[in-house]
Amino acid sequence: MGGKPLYLEPRLESRLRSLLDSPDLLHTLSGALGSPLNLVVPDQLADNLEQFRSVYGKHHLSGQVFFAHKANRSSALLRRLAATDAGVDVASLGELQHALGAGFTPDRITATGPKNPEFLWLAARTSVTVSLDTRGELDQLAALVRKHALPRVRILLRLSGFEASGVRVLSRRSRFGTPVGELDPLLEAVERHADVVDPVGVAYHLDTTSLAEKATALEGCLRVLEECRSRGLRPRAVDIGGGFGVNYLTDGGQWERYTTELTEAVLGIRPPLTYGGHGYGLRSEAGTLRGTLGLYPAHRPVAGAHYLDELLSHPAASLGGRPLAAQLLEHLYDLQTEPGRALLDQCGLTLTKVLEVRDQETGGPSAVRLAAKADDVALEEHGVLMDPVVVPRSPARAATEPVAVHLFGSRCLESDLITRRTVFLPRRPEPGDLLAFANTAGYCMDFHATRAQHQPVARKIAVWQEGDTWRWCLDDQYWPTTPVGGAQ
Repeated sequence: MGGKPLYLEPRLESRLRSLLDSPDLLHTLSGALGSPLNLVVPDQLADNLEQFRSVYGKHHLSGQVFFAHKANRSSALLRRLAATDAGVDVASLGELQHALGAGFTPDRITATGPKNPEFLWLAARTSVTVSLDTRGELDQLAALVRKHALPRVRILLRLSGFEASGVRVLSRRSRFGTPVGELDPLLEAVERHADVVDPVGVAYHLDTTSLAEKATALEGCLRVLEECRSRGLRPRAVDIGGGFGVNYLTDGGQWERYTTELTEAVLGIRPPLTYGGHGYGLRSEAGTLRGTLGLYPAHRPVAGAHYLDELLSHPAASLGGRPLAAQLLEHLYDLQTEPGRALLDQCGLTLTKVLEVRDQETGGPSAVRLAAKADDVALEEHGVLMDPVVVPRSPARAATEPVAVHLFGSRCLESDLITRRTVFLPRRPEPGDLLAFANTAGYCMDFHATRAQHQPVARKIAVWQEGDTWRWCLDDQYWPTTPVGGAQ
């Protein structure tokens, strides 16, 4: 692999950098608790919440930030958030039970996602707000409330299929929500069930990074709120979901160079950059590039709370061109958001132990086998390309030249690749070293974790700083009152 190494260096803020600058601690933890090992940083989650809150303050908006629980199942993170003023968005019966057990009161919980009768019943029984996707869900909820004589339930009407004011449709289709074209029968159903449901607002969920598409959806929600008010309903909130994103990489130039050279590798202009010629959605047909690059934009200068700020500052073309935030404020609507990945930015890392480093006879990238499965480090499952950090077992060992490697998992499967791409490391790893994958708390830590081949799922611990010292405990032993007995 000649030429300059194609690094994709992870962005590391102060807490994760401090952790990675503590090799003795990391090796002690991995030695005691195994590989892979997930570390979560609850205090970082609270800091990220404050960044979102500051955007609300900048635009003089009221409303709630709901953490999208599906992004990480950690008890420590959820309990730390319960000690703030944030809410939680739950998408299953188990997540609802977890949130209630972590200390969230029902007024701070929104139930979203596909719902079975048990999920709907507990949501209604505990008086959490329910975000409804269809008239069928509304009818089912109303029947449960009447049958069991439950309190009137606060509901959000989740919508989809928004159109721009011009001829071009900007909002893509979503499997979640009722198309706005079917609004009238939905509102008629709400009026029919007025004795058991309280429509507190509308919502949307869009799987896109496009500001324009989300602005179109928010404009559409504002128009629907006015339609609701004209019918005598009194909605007071709009929930814009999540999708605010994370900036994973420290250097945008590295990202641009890598994606450019990946394209050249797919076309055969340069040597391959992936194992088995994988193209991440790109392919060459008779020398012509085909397909679409299926990767997360890992370098995103505008992400998280900054993305929310830009969305709120976006002019509402169909509402007089004033910023969307001004429209919300003028009508005294609450803004609700559901960040998952963005709230978990810099909130964790995954440690993996190097088991074997094998050089290839052909002189290609070395094969590095880790004590982990691809499911344990699911960065690429979400299209995120980012280098791990080498944590040497012996820091005094002399540094080596940069090396190109392929990272393999521990399952007996050809497809068990930690990364499909060739990874460039600044030094050659050795058996016993650790590779630390940074910023895995959002979806990439345990969303895909399995016990395939009787191999264990990664254990999880919570870590926090007391002055210059890092302390830790098992994830399910962490409470906001920690340190307690047993914390290290």
